[in-house]
Amino acid sequence: MTTARGTVTELNLFSKELNEEIKMLVYLPATFSPLYKYSLLITQDGKDYFQLGRIPRLADELLENREIENMIIVGVPYKDVEDRRRKYHPHGEENDAYIRFLAHELVPYLDEHYPTYHMGMGRALVGDSLGATVSLMTALKYPNTFGKVLLQSPFVNEKVLEAVENFSQPHLLSIYHIIGKQETEVKTTDGKVKDFLKPNRKLHETFDQKRFSSFYDEFDGDHTWKHWQPDLRRALKMMFN
Repeated sequence: MTTARGTVTELNLFSKELNEEIKMLVYLPATFSPLYKYSLLITQDGKDYFQLGRIPRLADELLENREIENMIIVGVPYKDVEDRRRKYHPHGEENDAYIRFLAHELVPYLDEHYPTYHMGMGRALVGDSLGATVSLMTALKYPNTFGKVLLQSPFVNEKVLEAVENFSQPHLLSIYHIIGKQETEVKTTDGKVKDFLKPNRKLHETFDQKRFSSFYDEFDGDHTWKHWQPDLRRALKMMFN
């Protein structure tokens, strides 16, 4: 028996915050109906999650087997490595504007045009590496808008740890957090080599100390889609069961 396939369409939205048109991908389940309500998953690195992560096909399967709740997935792609760094890096020139775009422009648009749950726990952000970082920083800034965050090997620096340390409403967020045991020498886009494992362990400790609702796991692997792709099955099942 073949799994019923959802649809993937393109969505263009002009962002005043970023002063540019953002081209996105939207996945709707095979059984989509405007009569039902849907959880929302917004992916940074949108094209990567739709192609390398194969998230639409995975959602098709999990939805058909009733292993996850009804959801709409929106992929926000980046143009190139420089564009990604400007928007996703905590010190990127467009980082603040990109975070405002997600909360003040994208969510209101999606809530208006799709039958979504209008509450934090009905919306999740996911990303890998810097995409995970900007997902976390967005949820920390807008916890009433985004109640769930899925972090696959996030880049963690002092600014990120400080934001978590200073966050006063951990009960509003639910976090899924993984890092690879071999992520000790990760080549970053600025040409440097960084240890991702140690800062992620520190991040996990901080989540624990602050009493966030969080799941943490260290997988036996490196900073690649070879490990993030198979992990998505567990991530979606845990966060959207």
